[in-house]
Amino acid sequence: MDEPPAPLADAEQPRSERLRALLSTLAADSMEGRATGTEGARRAARFLAAELARYGVESAGSDGYFQPVPLARVTVEGRNGPRSTLVLPSESVDFDTIPAESILEGEVNVLGIIPGSDPTVADEAVVIGAHYDHVGIGAPVTDGPGAADSIYNGADDDGSGTVAILEIARSLSEGTPPRRTVVILLSTAEEQGLLGTFWYLRHPVVPIEQTVANLQIEMIGRPDSAAGGFGRGWLTGYERTTMGDQLAESGSPIVADPRPEMNFFFRSDNVAFALEGVPAHTLSSYNMHEDYHRPSDEVDRIDFEHMAALVDAAVEAVRFLADGPTPEWKAGGREGLSGG
Repeated sequence: MDEPPAPLADAEQPRSERLRALLSTLAADSMEGRATGTEGARRAARFLAAELARYGVESAGSDGYFQPVPLARVTVEGRNGPRSTLVLPSESVDFDTIPAESILEGEVNVLGIIPGSDPTVADEAVVIGAHYDHVGIGAPVTDGPGAADSIYNGADDDGSGTVAILEIARSLSEGTPPRRTVVILLSTAEEQGLLGTFWYLRHPVVPIEQTVANLQIEMIGRPDSAAGGFGRGWLTGYERTTMGDQLAESGSPIVADPRPEMNFFFRSDNVAFALEGVPAHTLSSYNMHEDYHRPSDEVDRIDFEHMAALVDAAVEAVRFLADGPTPEWKAGGREGLSGG
C-alpha cells in the first residue's frame, strides 16, 4: 500500500487555510471519489489516521486508528433485474457462502479518542463524526455543473464534515481536556446505508449505554441563508432532544433545520445512534445547492471563511456537550424510531 499524502495544514495557519489544505487533499482527484471498496477510499483513511496521529489524538481502533468493517458485494434481484449492493454480515447473510472475490478488504472506520479528565464522568462519551466516503468515479455528466468530469470528489459531501472533525479533534487535543471522553468516528460506507456507523455501534469504543450524545457534521462548506447565512448552521431533528436548546443557551449560532419536510434527521449517520437511544443530531449548512452528488462538488466551490466560523462554533458545541449537562429526549422525540 502506498503512503498517505503528506500533511499540508500548518498549526500556525488561520483555521480557514488549514481547512482548505486538508480538504484540498481529501477531495483531490487522487482520492478517486473515495467510493467504498476502492483504493481511493483506503488512501483517504490513511490520510485521516495520519492527521489524527499528528495532533496527538490517541488511536481507538482494533488496528491502530482503523476499525475494520467487513463488507461484501452481493447481487440481489431488483425490480429491473439483478443489481449489486454492499452488506454487513448479519443473520440473513452468511459470509462463509459469499465468493471470496465479493468480499471487500481494507474497508475501515477511522477512530480516535480523547480521554475525559473528570473521574466522575470520564466513563461517559460524546461521539463526534462524519463520513469520509463518497460515490467515486462514474460516467461523465453531459450537462449542468461538472459537465465532462467523471470524478465525484465530494468536497462538501462529506469532505467538509470530515475535515471539520479533524479540526475539532485538533482543538480539543491542544486545549483543556474535556471532562467526558470524546470519541472521533470517521465512518465508511455511509452512501451505502450508514454501514460503517452501524458496524461501530455493534463494536463501540465506549459502551452505548455510556454514550451520552452524538454530533455528526455533514455538508458545512457553504452558507445557508435559510439558517442565517455566514457562520451559522442548522441541526437536524432540533425539536427531538434538548441538545439544540442547550447549545442555543450557550450562545451557539446553531438553529433548527429550516427544511424539516426533507427529513434530514433520518438521512445521516446520526439516526443510527438515535435508533440505539442516544440523543443524536447532524450539524449542517447544506443550502440545497445543485452540486450534490455531481462531479461539480469541488473544493473551489467551498466558502472556507464560512466553514471556519462554523467549525469555531462546533468546537464550542462539542466542548459544551463534553463538559456540561447531558442532552435528553423530549416527549415524542423518538417518534419514527423503533421503540420510540
